Amino acid sequence: MSPIILDLNQNILASIVDRGSASAISILAKSLGCSVRPIKQSLHALEDHHGVVLHHHSDEIWVAHPFSLAPTNFLVRSKTKEWWGNCAWCSLGVAALVGGDVQITTTLGANDKQITIEVKDGGVSHPDLLVHFPIPMSRVWDNVIYSCSMMLVFETEEQINIWCSAHNVAKGDIKRLAELYPFAAEWYGRHLDLNWKKWTVSEARELMDRHGFWGPIWSLPDEKGRF
Repeated sequence: MSPIILDLNQNILASIVDRGSASAISILAKSLGCSVRPIKQSLHALEDHHGVVLHHHSDEIWVAHPFSLAPTNFLVRSKTKEWWGNCAWCSLGVAALVGGDVQITTTLGANDKQITIEVKDGGVSHPDLLVHFPIPMSRVWDNVIYSCSMMLVFETEEQINIWCSAHNVAKGDIKRLAELYPFAAEWYGRHLDLNWKKWTVSEARELMDRHGFWGPIWSLPDEKGRF
């Protein structure tokens, strides 16, 4: 990525971590000392790089992974700040990226009781909670907003079975919170780095393999490009 896109990405994420929101395009242009047009061009390049998701009608930022700028089923709170995560995976990534002690509040299956997960000292409370991944990783970016919305937390596999049947969703893979957190922490842990680069497909596949994330849901094609 070009230096301006790297600067833009770092500016966006730093703003979200600090304030819980991203700057508008006009503010980004002012802070980076340029006009609105190159900012919009750079945002679209960053979107092509899978760094952000933009509102189609305005080019403003909707998602800057692991953060959502619109309300979701995952609220991440520190003592003084709060953020929305796109999914269980992203929320654990937010916790790792912002550091310190945080709480993640979510609703089981997006239709059951509300729970709070504490992330503290490199571990998670309720380590045996389950996260369901129904969308194959090779198809996640077909509609990443939908894909993220489906990565939900459950207490038991039977709950997942019932939920999938009720909502006509194919059952995918299941990960315990205890094994998902270190994966999410490594996946998102460098997103604030000035030289950050999106994982390539091969890098993503290697990281998944190293954490034991195998099977049809996690299978990625042998191709070039960014995940």
